[in-house]
Amino acid sequence: MYGSWAGPLPRVRRLRAEDWSLLRKVRLEMLTDTPMAYVESLEAARRQTDPQWQERTAAMAGDSSVTLVADGGVDGSPFCGLMRVVLKHPQDLKKPLQAMLISVYVAPEHRGLGLADELLHQACEAARIDLGAELLELGVHEDNTRALAFYRRHGFSTTGDSRPYPQDTSKQELVMEKVLKQQPKF
Repeated sequence: MYGSWAGPLPRVRRLRAEDWSLLRKVRLEMLTDTPMAYVESLEAARRQTDPQWQERTAAMAGDSSVTLVADGGVDGSPFCGLMRVVLKHPQDLKKPLQAMLISVYVAPEHRGLGLADELLHQACEAARIDLGAELLELGVHEDNTRALAFYRRHGFSTTGDSRPYPQDTSKQELVMEKVLKQQPKF
């Protein structure tokens, strides 16, 4: 576990289907804090009904996805961060199995304390162990130098590929990836 000068990190655990009200609260916080970072709008998220949030949370806790949440260690404690990896459907079965890192968020009061490092470490492990992925991909806005530097420090590199940024197609989202080391099979 990564340390922090501010004391122990909040616990990181998997999102469960019954955590749907937490997911709604977190998603609304994410979209309020950094609206350009996500494809969904705050207004669209607010329009979702309880059954829709329940269905969404169940999918995020399913077999082809691992969603990690950080909180204070007890149910109902303050939320601190979230990170999700999803298995990508392979286009070419000869290529390594890939997962994609999405929905990265750390609450403002927990930024710079090591929580993003810990969430990313655990997300990489979940992609490798639980999803069987050999590569982890993500997209970073071309102007987000802090995020590019963060992911580079953690072993990601730009692939040379880019795609239009969903919220502003005049900008690019740079594709980054990290090779996930597989454990030798005996």
